[in-house]
Amino acid sequence: MKTALVLGATGGIGGEMVLRLQAGGWQVKALHRTGAKAAQPGDGITWLQGDAMCRDDVAAAAKGVQLIVHAVNPPGYRNWGQLVLPMIDNTIAAAKVSGARILLPGTIYNYGPDAFPLLSEDSPQNPVTSKGKIRAEMEARLKAAADEGVRTLVVRAGDFFGPKTGNNWFAQGMVKPGQAINSITDPGRPGLGHQWAYLPDVAETMFRLVELGDKLPPFATYHMEGHWDADGTQMVSAVRRATGKPQLTVSRFPWWLLSVAWPFVTIFREMREMRYLWQRPIYMSNQRLREMLGTEPHTPLDVAVRDTLVGLGCLPA
Repeated sequence: MKTALVLGATGGIGGEMVLRLQAGGWQVKALHRTGAKAAQPGDGITWLQGDAMCRDDVAAAAKGVQLIVHAVNPPGYRNWGQLVLPMIDNTIAAAKVSGARILLPGTIYNYGPDAFPLLSEDSPQNPVTSKGKIRAEMEARLKAAADEGVRTLVVRAGDFFGPKTGNNWFAQGMVKPGQAINSITDPGRPGLGHQWAYLPDVAETMFRLVELGDKLPPFATYHMEGHWDADGTQMVSAVRRATGKPQLTVSRFPWWLLSVAWPFVTIFREMREMRYLWQRPIYMSNQRLREMLGTEPHTPLDVAVRDTLVGLGCLPA
């Protein structure tokens, strides 16, 4: 029986990865500060009490596992710059001892304008934001670890959306979880393409790659195409169709408010720093992924959006 340790199992991508691993016959362990108190009825997870910031806790939890899913992030981006790199270092140290492969859900943040608009896995990583620089450093440390025998898989995707809440633009910017939808707030603008990634599709893609085992290179990186909103209107239209409200009001995201409030609200500061991703079309090609898997797992947009709104409590099940 294969076993995985999931760091960040209560988050969006971590939670989806737990479900997919279990469906594929894996046992799942999860590290959480409250231990078994984080368990949900029937979740089938072995909950271990510990902190991803504590190297000994991660190493103990990783004993006997074949995979470490590093999907942990500080909630609300609090102290992001001080916590993220120590956590990845702890995961690397645990993988060196256990022999597990590390799986990192990647992002577009680690690329800078010099690589835009068409990104491949080998595009230069010269980010201009603090968050992007940290992301690039995470991958650099994983690459160095791979040279020392720690197998690593990085799957980069667009803006996440899915049935589980989390730090993503869809749940925190476009709609309000737990409320009926009477309007949409759109951070983009019509005519400008944007790339989205449905979390269950991301989990399915990562699982299929993990199952390839030694067919993957020691440091494997793949891009997902996900849902490419070519003209910046398709996601809004899908929300309208899902709610049955074709005339649902769309308002522009108040970027001006972030400019005023960012010194006082951590998440506003992080959102403001990422504004450039909504000001130009940036596209990740999935050619390498298709060459490896044959196809990319892809849920139709209308189905993905409806399931997302149901999961967020915006629509009845």
